[in-house]
Amino acid sequence: MVLLLLASTLREGKVGLCPGGCASPLCNSPGREEKLQYGPGSITQKAQRGRLGDSGRSIPRHRLLVTEARARRLSGQRRCAAGIPTAPPLGARARDLGAMAAAGQRLEAASPQWVPPERDPAGTAAGLGDCEDAPVRPLCKPQGICSRAYFLVLMVFVHLYLGNVLALLLFVHYSNGDESSDPGPQHRTSGPEPAPTLAPLTRLEGIKVGHVQKVQLVADRDHFIRTLSLKPLLFEIPGFLSDEECRLIIHLAQMKGLQRSQILPTEEYEEAMGTMQVLAQTRLGSGRWMTPENIQEMYSAIKADPDGDGVLSLQEFSDMDLRDFHKYMRRHKAASSELVRNSHHTWLYQGKGAHHVMRAIRQRVLRLTRLSPEIVELSEPMQVVRYGEGGHYHAHVDSGPVYPETICSHTKVVANESVPFETSCRYMTVLFYLNNVTGGGETVFPVADNRTYDEMSLIQDDVDLRDTRRHCDKGNLRVKPQQGTAVFWYNYLPDGQGWVGDVDDYSLHGGCLVTRGTKWIANNWINVDPSQARQALFQQEMARLAREGGADSQPEWALDRAYRDARVEL
Repeated sequence: MVLLLLASTLREGKVGLCPGGCASPLCNSPGREEKLQYGPGSITQKAQRGRLGDSGRSIPRHRLLVTEARARRLSGQRRCAAGIPTAPPLGARARDLGAMAAAGQRLEAASPQWVPPERDPAGTAAGLGDCEDAPVRPLCKPQGICSRAYFLVLMVFVHLYLGNVLALLLFVHYSNGDESSDPGPQHRTSGPEPAPTLAPLTRLEGIKVGHVQKVQLVADRDHFIRTLSLKPLLFEIPGFLSDEECRLIIHLAQMKGLQRSQILPTEEYEEAMGTMQVLAQTRLGSGRWMTPENIQEMYSAIKADPDGDGVLSLQEFSDMDLRDFHKYMRRHKAASSELVRNSHHTWLYQGKGAHHVMRAIRQRVLRLTRLSPEIVELSEPMQVVRYGEGGHYHAHVDSGPVYPETICSHTKVVANESVPFETSCRYMTVLFYLNNVTGGGETVFPVADNRTYDEMSLIQDDVDLRDTRRHCDKGNLRVKPQQGTAVFWYNYLPDGQGWVGDVDDYSLHGGCLVTRGTKWIANNWINVDPSQARQALFQQEMARLAREGGADSQPEWALDRAYRDARVEL
């Protein structure tokens, strides 16, 4: 289209030509001057022809009038037919200009029609020839550029340039869109992926104590959730597990084998002393449960309390020799009843490839908690605990405190941080009762729904509410074990932005002393890091390992896959 337009323009004499058809390079050369046609009678003849062209149209006056200054500036120019070497004298040029102006005025006043004049013999004799009979050609403008043609060419190239730029931008845009929607292998493996955005954590509404709400966790029946307390937010679901499921879990745990939940300090004392400080929490558990009587006995044995008031002052504590404390602990063997926790436990894997009943229970917990599948699937396996007669667990909280110097156990693999302590970050606890206990074994919440919480108020008048062996009946709330029943609660308060806040001190709970028979329970803990960014990084890294490693990336709990096809006679 552009080439056809340019060809038509050249054919009409609009590019590189004067409007009158004078094919001369001077039209496009601003530095060169156009040459007027001077000679005897040349201007006079043009003036006598009047202001009308051959076609009868009027020729504007500014194309005929040439001032003397312009004539002087453009002197020496050629005429169409050569033969006149020099320009006429100034006087003759002036007379010609005057005659031209007078003739133009007379013709304009007389008639708009123009009759072609006869040839001037004098002019022909002077050597002007036939060229003087040609129509008057308007002179080119002194700028040397025909504005219409120049503008046309300029606009063509501007449109071509803008079209190329637009095409390049569209190509880059769609190229980037294709790469982002379908990245190749090099793009998928190079560089860290951005951490995903995590959805807010959901919490069930307790409404009020005793409130019942219906949920459907399995296809063939409804379950009813009853609110037991608001501080902590605690619920009970009767019939969460069937009797067959309870017996199967117990059987799988026995096949796996149970181990002591807490190592006796006297058995591994030398190893323990290398990793823990006096009266400090360790992975071995909280050590020996020291009653007020035990503390007084120890003070007297190592002579740490000279005044005998039962309280160590700062000076008395600084004067105490820790070696005497270690010798006392080695000499006095701790019985199972003196431990913080007296039970046996094991872990059962619930991930992909686990027993179909274990998988079904995990999916049921997922629907109950209404949390994302990534959070539930990446949480701890099921813990199965057996309390024999005399078994207990003193009051505790399932999650550790949130401090800058602590890190969650489940996300430490991706934290890349050097911190001195790690703790269990358990957003929720789901506890299942696997059998009916003959005597004792209740789950106690000592300070549930208290108006206020004060740690010092847990011990009053020699009554320690945390001691579940002797003072379990003094707790605010006790839940009796019933086979198939589940209780669950939140160990953290909300932060107001849909994530984990501070630890809920009202979630303090413990296992009362089993006075007769055996108690079987199971725990599902839902792990969430109080740091939302760290939790997102953990989920992203676990997803990457699952893609790259497949079945080989399963954790150590995958040992339980050996039982997935087991058919147990119940």
